[in-house]
Amino acid sequence: MGEDVRRTMLAAALVSAALSAACEKPAPVAAPPPEVYVTSVVQRDVPVYLELVGQAKGFQDVDIRARVEGYLEKVSFSEGTFVRRGDPLYEIDRKPLEATLAQAKADLATAEARLSKANNDVARYTPLVAKQAVSKQELDNSLSEQDAAKSQVEAGKAAVEKATLDLSYTRIASPINGLIGTTQVKAGNLVGRGESTLLTTVSQIDPMLFLVGVTEADYLRIARRAPGSAKASAPRTREGIELTLSDGTKYPQTGRVNTVERAVDPTTGTLGVELLFPNPQQILRPGQYGRVRILLETKPGALLIPQRAVQELQNLYSVALVDDSGKVAFRNVKVGQRVDSLWVIEEGLEPNEKVVVEGLQRIQDGMTVSAKPAPATPAGNTAPAAVEAK
Repeated sequence: MGEDVRRTMLAAALVSAALSAACEKPAPVAAPPPEVYVTSVVQRDVPVYLELVGQAKGFQDVDIRARVEGYLEKVSFSEGTFVRRGDPLYEIDRKPLEATLAQAKADLATAEARLSKANNDVARYTPLVAKQAVSKQELDNSLSEQDAAKSQVEAGKAAVEKATLDLSYTRIASPINGLIGTTQVKAGNLVGRGESTLLTTVSQIDPMLFLVGVTEADYLRIARRAPGSAKASAPRTREGIELTLSDGTKYPQTGRVNTVERAVDPTTGTLGVELLFPNPQQILRPGQYGRVRILLETKPGALLIPQRAVQELQNLYSVALVDDSGKVAFRNVKVGQRVDSLWVIEEGLEPNEKVVVEGLQRIQDGMTVSAKPAPATPAGNTAPAAVEAK
């Protein structure tokens, strides 16, 4: 019995100890501060660009038209090829105009014969009038006939010149070196009746023009950068203008400003600008669209941070800063232009301050965090930042 009592008491003691241990609460463990990634505010010079959409145009686009009436006999070129100045393009039936020229020459010969007779009459009557062998009236009539004959000769010469010129228009040659389009009229058709029929177009495509329209707002922005300058309507002397084609590739040649329109177009509100691009490989063709980028200025000492570090709420922009002790402080900022994956900050930040780029959703103002440097920017984004003027 004594042994059983001891065992019972020992079991009760163990149960009591277990219950006592179970009722004791473990000491709470402090949670680690949230982990965020930060990057420093970068300060550097930023080029400011104006980006515009435009359309290519031949340096010269010459419409080839029929200047005389007649049936088109021959088309002497291959459509869509390059032609040189003086190369034959079309030939119009010459026979009707050859007949017209022959008639004009005959009329001129008749007028010259009449003039010769009138000259002879005047030469014969002049001394006879002095001797009163003939009347003064006959001499006056001869002088009038002489003047009329001279006028007829001049008219005949003009008719011959016109007929000769019209005959020359039957053979149409290229006026410039360039790329010729498709023919609008085939051989056998009547052209030039009542109008100068469009036959085709030849374009000089080296160099090429690129037409863009600068908005009034952009014009005023440019003009204010050079107040009082009459040449502020466009960066006339600037070169190195970049062109991006419709497939996203960069055109290998840079261009320059060629001409600027005198006035703003009231229907579009834009100021027309012609840019000039070399086109030695004939990559550009009339009618192509693209985007040009014109350097306006370089903004010195601009402050830049990644765009993902900026929070926007109801047109208010803010960033989260972390000091050396790891304490978070939210601050409103004034943003400027977007620069690739970065954003120019006009007000609210100082150089080398650290902003949170990842982990914003886990932090609050005044919280202490564990800040780690954000991963380095990929090599493809390390090029100098460029601001697009808007």
